[in-house]
Amino acid sequence: TIQSVLKSSASIRAVANVVNVEATTYDVLVDHTDIGSGWASETGSVSETDTPQIERISIALHELSALPKASQRLLDDSAFDIDAWLANRIADKFARAEASAFVSGDGVDKPKGFLTHPSVANGAWAWGSLGYVPSGADGEFAAVDAADAIVDLVYSLGAQYRANATFAMNSKTAGAVRKMKDADGRFLCSDGLAAGEPARLMGYPVLIAEDMPDIASDATAIAFGDFEAGYTVAERPDLRILRDPFSAKPHVLFYVTKRVGGDVSDFAAIKLLKFAVS
Repeated sequence: TIQSVLKSSASIRAVANVVNVEATTYDVLVDHTDIGSGWASETGSVSETDTPQIERISIALHELSALPKASQRLLDDSAFDIDAWLANRIADKFARAEASAFVSGDGVDKPKGFLTHPSVANGAWAWGSLGYVPSGADGEFAAVDAADAIVDLVYSLGAQYRANATFAMNSKTAGAVRKMKDADGRFLCSDGLAAGEPARLMGYPVLIAEDMPDIASDATAIAFGDFEAGYTVAERPDLRILRDPFSAKPHVLFYVTKRVGGDVSDFAAIKLLKFAVS
């Protein structure tokens, strides 16, 4: 029950790369450099070329826990399944805690959110930071040609990532974007092509992640990227539930734990829209 709620939650987990591990950490090997090459003649000598460099990103697993209690009499006499009800409430809480951490977690005893990493102007982007493009106005979209910022954001992402890219923003931001039109008066945002599909912005799906910041001065309220390549969620496949009827009699304690971690695995795969002049 808890696992199904976590998987169906509207969070970065829904579009990230999710892996099951048995260790305390998960290592991602990333090649963010290029191999050298050159044209060679039939008899000419071949010079040594650059070798790509592999970088290891280690994602630590952290523990989510909950310890609710219920009286033994309530468990015995209740007209409905208290155990299942508590499990659903815990699942909802775990899903919300994870969703927040994947966006803005500081990495201390919790996953590290992608917005926690430094953000720099996309023209000065370097590995270890996320590139951003400005909206053109402080704390809002530009008064003229506001939609240009969305176009700039899309094409700031490398072509190899755009095919699998997704927008991420909260409902308030999505409401503002939903009103945008192009020069011909057509809305940039459209409904999904089939029932249950997300809305699309410039043809790309929109993930409503409520933990993304609101539009404000210098806020990076919209993210666009291939999150499957750019963000990795590592978790233990099992979820532990310990029912303890002894420690708090006449109550029964339900100790539930889950091990999960997350971090950016490819800094080139995610770009941000910053609500600032530059």
